[in-house]
Amino acid sequence: MEDINIGEKILEYRKGKNLSIRSLSDLSGVTSSMLSQIERGLANPSINTLKTIAKALDVPIFNFFMSAVDSESLVVRADQRKKMIFPDSNDFAYELLSPNTGGAIGLMLMTLTPNTTSSEELMGHTGEEAAYISEGKINLHFEDQMIVLNTGDSIRILPHMKHKWTNPYSEDSKVIFAVSPPSF
Repeated sequence: MEDINIGEKILEYRKGKNLSIRSLSDLSGVTSSMLSQIERGLANPSINTLKTIAKALDVPIFNFFMSAVDSESLVVRADQRKKMIFPDSNDFAYELLSPNTGGAIGLMLMTLTPNTTSSEELMGHTGEEAAYISEGKINLHFEDQMIVLNTGDSIRILPHMKHKWTNPYSEDSKVIFAVSPPSF
């Protein structure tokens, strides 16, 4: 596990707000000497002191405990998407639009070619889903009804609601959907 230097984080936020140590001291009520020691890693602040500093800097306290993230690891290049193509059908595929399924939300692109379906049976999952039809027209078999969705339409599917997607039309259908938490 990577060590996190809380003092460096406080310094970063303070400088980002163009505050001097004295100004932060005035806003937080924490002495300038204590702030200086914390920022240089010479003192460890109590949780109450961190709460006070976080409030003065107008940042959530948990930001002080987050490690730096390589921004490139958050990008999914169009030609590097993870694809799931189902063995019994080359006409139905998912592409992972989020970097992985380890976060609080997963974003996918589903492509259904004409006369294909996402599954034989209606299926439910633990995550809540929001879907947007980016291309084509598609049928959503939803519990005991069927809803026709056109390009630009969107829908929310609650956890465990059984559904499946079908494309009985003559053009490809593309659906962008997010599931939280990811449960693909």
